[in-house]
Amino acid sequence: MKQIFVRAAAPEEAPLIADMSRQTFYESFAEQNTKDDMDKFMNEQFSREKLIKEVEEPGSLFFLAWDGDEAVGYARLREGERYDEFGNFSSLEIARIYAIKNAIGKGVGSALIKKSLAIAIEQQREIIWLGVWEHNQRAINFYKKWGFEKFGEHEFLLGNDLQLDWLMKKDLR
Repeated sequence: MKQIFVRAAAPEEAPLIADMSRQTFYESFAEQNTKDDMDKFMNEQFSREKLIKEVEEPGSLFFLAWDGDEAVGYARLREGERYDEFGNFSSLEIARIYAIKNAIGKGVGSALIKKSLAIAIEQQREIIWLGVWEHNQRAINFYKKWGFEKFGEHEFLLGNDLQLDWLMKKDLR
């Protein structure tokens, strides 16, 4: 296996990020959700057009993971919400971190989380956090391995299905 290389995404790579976002989300969650809920979410909340616009949002940072010349994953970092659990400490949210299906287990997630932690430290953030579906045990275990701990929960609407995400944070102080 080659070394996974992570770099900031360029604005013109927005369509690539949008397509990868849709592909990885579908691959990750279609089996555990109804077709109707997935279709509604993909067409209304997670459309290609909306995802392309996200890349241009102020305060959003996108990073692409590459295995040679193949894009194999991405991460989106942003300011995100503030929670009481953060106190007065500054935070950065990992809004998304995904690897394409055939790259899972090949170090893509680790490369992206390392980059996310480095960016948070570079920006002098004291907390980095994320939300993860309560039934995505593989991801929860991955984040725990990197020192993230559950601090709360919030609701996530997938189509018509109201689901629960765990909120997890890592103290960088």
